[in-house]
Amino acid sequence: MRGFPNKNDSVTDMTSGTPWKLILSFAVPVFLSQLLQQLYNTADSIIVGNFLGTDSLAAVSSSGNLIFLITSFFIGATMGAGIVISKYFGAKDMDRVSKAVHTNVALGIVSGVVLTAVGVIFTPTFLRWMDTDPEIMDEAVAYFRWYFAGSLAIVLYNTFKSIMNALGDSRRPLYYLFVSSVLNIGLDLLFVGVFRWGVWSAALATTISQGVSLILCIIRFARKDTVYHIELRKIGFDGPIFREIIRYGLPSGVQNSVIGLANVIVQKNINSFLKIATAAYGSYSKIEGFAFLPINSFTMAITTFVGQNLGAGEYERAKRGSRFGIISAVIMAELIGLVIWIFAPVFVSLFDKNPEVIALGAKQARIEAFFYCLLAFSHAVASVCRGAGKAVVPMAVMLAVWCVFRITYIEIMMHFIHEIHFIYWAYPITWGISSVIFFCYYHFSDWVHGFLPQTDS
Repeated sequence: MRGFPNKNDSVTDMTSGTPWKLILSFAVPVFLSQLLQQLYNTADSIIVGNFLGTDSLAAVSSSGNLIFLITSFFIGATMGAGIVISKYFGAKDMDRVSKAVHTNVALGIVSGVVLTAVGVIFTPTFLRWMDTDPEIMDEAVAYFRWYFAGSLAIVLYNTFKSIMNALGDSRRPLYYLFVSSVLNIGLDLLFVGVFRWGVWSAALATTISQGVSLILCIIRFARKDTVYHIELRKIGFDGPIFREIIRYGLPSGVQNSVIGLANVIVQKNINSFLKIATAAYGSYSKIEGFAFLPINSFTMAITTFVGQNLGAGEYERAKRGSRFGIISAVIMAELIGLVIWIFAPVFVSLFDKNPEVIALGAKQARIEAFFYCLLAFSHAVASVCRGAGKAVVPMAVMLAVWCVFRITYIEIMMHFIHEIHFIYWAYPITWGISSVIFFCYYHFSDWVHGFLPQTDS
């Protein structure tokens, strides 16, 4: 059995020390990493919108949810490995940590290859299903095909990142993303602003940059002095570990996919209002993506903290850390929402100067931003569930509310009252319903109060 790692491994043992300090020290680098990750997509939109115009921005924005739908299942599945790794790391079982790491890498390779093939081949079909405006179809196809060409790098980078995060190492992903983000912005400006190659070149810049971040991860994982050292001969599927990863990861993957499916249907309805609405919706989505980076960082920290401490049998400690994370996420979300509500027109104008785009984007922001606290609460409690191995619970809630109910509401409203603001209201309504369910589950469920190790029924 390999020994417990030393400080040179850059991993963090969250089973000792002050919970809120550990969560904050983990969350801050994750936040900065996600900030840089968001710059990948946002740089494309800002540069394309300012250099190529509204039509090209609409082409990039037309199916952002399509990318999330297709990639989120595979990336969600890697979260299962993160939970397994956190648990065994907390229990100081380095042999199983190593097996989980190699199994996760094998899963990432297979997932990335499948995703690349599906995305490149079926992009035109997916875009037609979503009623993409014919005026922007050619540009949209070119953009998304080049984007999916880099799927292997995207999935494998997220695989390596999930491994490092599970072991409490949130700093190295930040360093790698800084390099690739700067490269991505530079290539966007070169390809789009200088060479004027067209919207497809923005996706090419992203693909190249993701490849660089993956190479940096591979170099790190090849080092023998790390607990997550990778050996080529060991990459494969360990049966018991793989089943455990699937048990935790499949619900997360399905959860991400059903949210993505609901958003694809939302996007299809948005597209029915033509390219101005598509550009406005895409612009607001980028703003919301930035707004929720601190909250997502806290929820990732909560999952790792809970996973490690439950693996070590520190149930009361896991409960204290969870309480701090949930409260912090809700307060931050509402403060951020207030800023978005006030400055919505200014933020939207960064992407497109068209007054109609600004008006629609600001309208959506001012409907949704006030209710960010509800979205944060749902995500925070879901992260506690995942860290405790109860991944089926958030999957079931989000499938029922964020997918089935949201889609039903939108389809009914669009059939009888074809007004875009009813689509915008679908989000706070479903966030509120899921928050009530999660509140009841968290506060009135015996397993949560004692954090007793139980399996999903």
